[in-house]
Amino acid sequence: MDIFLNWLSDGFLGASGWQMVAYTLVMTHITIAAVTIYLHRHQAHRALDLGSVPSHFFRFWLWMTTGMVTREWVSIHRKHHAKCETAEDPHSPVTRGIKTVMWQGAELYRAEAQNADTVARFSHGTPNDWVERHVYSRFTWQGVGLMMVINLALFGGLGLTIWAIQMVWIPFWAAGVINGIGHYWGYRNFEATDASTNVSPWGLLIGGEELHNNHHTYPTSAKFSVKPYEFDIGWYYIRAMEMVGWAKVRKVPPHLVLGETRAQADDRTLEALITNRYEVMARYAKAIQVTVKAEFAQGAVVSGDMLSQVKRWLHRDTSKVPAEVKPTLMQALAHSPALTTMTHMREELRQLWSDTTQTREQLVAQPSL
Repeated sequence: MDIFLNWLSDGFLGASGWQMVAYTLVMTHITIAAVTIYLHRHQAHRALDLGSVPSHFFRFWLWMTTGMVTREWVSIHRKHHAKCETAEDPHSPVTRGIKTVMWQGAELYRAEAQNADTVARFSHGTPNDWVERHVYSRFTWQGVGLMMVINLALFGGLGLTIWAIQMVWIPFWAAGVINGIGHYWGYRNFEATDASTNVSPWGLLIGGEELHNNHHTYPTSAKFSVKPYEFDIGWYYIRAMEMVGWAKVRKVPPHLVLGETRAQADDRTLEALITNRYEVMARYAKAIQVTVKAEFAQGAVVSGDMLSQVKRWLHRDTSKVPAEVKPTLMQALAHSPALTTMTHMREELRQLWSDTTQTREQLVAQPSL
């Protein structure tokens, strides 16, 4: 009886409180790394190729710490990108409400995982080998059960608390924070067509997933950080695996390099513009913001009240501006030639790279260039 009570109190390791905290943080961090590197960047978006060693390790780890099935997670995420911010989006706070996604994100995931059409349509290319069919997909709860037994053996009764934290880690951070707050609140480097935001540039607990606006702008990029102040720890893990031959990066965000100004655009100008279109648009957005500040400083052409109502919409596409704001926006533009010129130029750029019906030669010949 004494042996049992001692085990229940301390487990086989007899670890201190700080040691158990460190163990929990390390275990959950490996789990978030597995989600962002294996499930998200490798499987869902094919932004990198992973070798058999890390791939099998991540699959086994996710089976023990989350019980998630690769084809289901990938299917739901791909559908999220394909149907983003619509009624068909599995977890958009725009259509379902921030509270629902934040606190019931795991339930939304499980409900969509039961949608056979979603899995069949969006799961192409996911693992379908013997171990996937006969172990990971078939015995989803046995993996997390094994994790619970291991924690109980190592830490006694407190091991159950550690296991509970492991079980809620991904539902809270990934299903709740990223899918919820990442489409509701934060800063935006790029005016993506959806509501994606960057939650924080230093979200170490989320493995780089906090840079959600960057990801939605460049979904097939293995690297999520694009600004000097942003830190994507998942990218550093990928680079480390690439150095030892366990990974091969397929794509990263384009790097904008400004060269000599040309009087006449050519096909290389067009190619550079389209390749760096999001960065170009972001720079135009900043230029418009600078112009707005200048208007405020002058205070003569456009009233402060009018600008305060429309300044957040000046750099957005017309389709994204609320109907009740459009009349005021048009009035502000009518009183400011500088704002009018800049917004028109921005719209011409947007039309340039969104027009898929014209040849390269026709695009180059457009007067707007």
